[in-house]
Amino acid sequence: MKEELTIRVAKPEDAKVLLKIYAPYVEKTAITFEYEVPPEEDFAGRIRHILTKYPYLVLEENGELLGYAYAGTFNERSACDWAVETTIYIREDQKKRGLGKKMYAALEQVLKKQNITNLNACISVPEVPDEHLDRNSMDFHHHLGYRLVGEFYQCGYKFDTWYHMVWMEKIIGEHQKKQPAMIPFPELLKKNPTPWEV
Repeated sequence: MKEELTIRVAKPEDAKVLLKIYAPYVEKTAITFEYEVPPEEDFAGRIRHILTKYPYLVLEENGELLGYAYAGTFNERSACDWAVETTIYIREDQKKRGLGKKMYAALEQVLKKQNITNLNACISVPEVPDEHLDRNSMDFHHHLGYRLVGEFYQCGYKFDTWYHMVWMEKIIGEHQKKQPAMIPFPELLKKNPTPWEV
């Protein structure tokens, strides 16, 4: 069967499948600092919350969900409306296919149309790579144009190990004297139901 990759907006009903993608990261890695896999209804609530303001996208291949990416609040103060935190998870068995790059490209296209200027990624990194964490996420973001802007030492404790956390940033829009207002995602969707290209 010919592969057919599509990207669409996530729905709260996707929570069960998306949790299957996310759970191994919680249970086996320090990529996320969560200790417990959240309940399905809580995860669905996270999707609903994100979609009130930002894009939450899923990637499908022949109808099968392989990953998701979304933007969230970087800082709740109004002056930071043009900055977001980006997040991405790809199913364990689907890595190294360029899916993450494809998802982030779609996410960026939407965020630009929302007048977002700054993308920020919070990434856990090991002092020494181990079976729970390597530096791949940091390298992935660097490859996509993010730059290191800050590092916090031994601020995450998981699997009896202390991990560092870094912030990386990518500028995707112009900072102007009279900055155009940030457009909430639901408002953008009314004008264009698919504001991205795969």
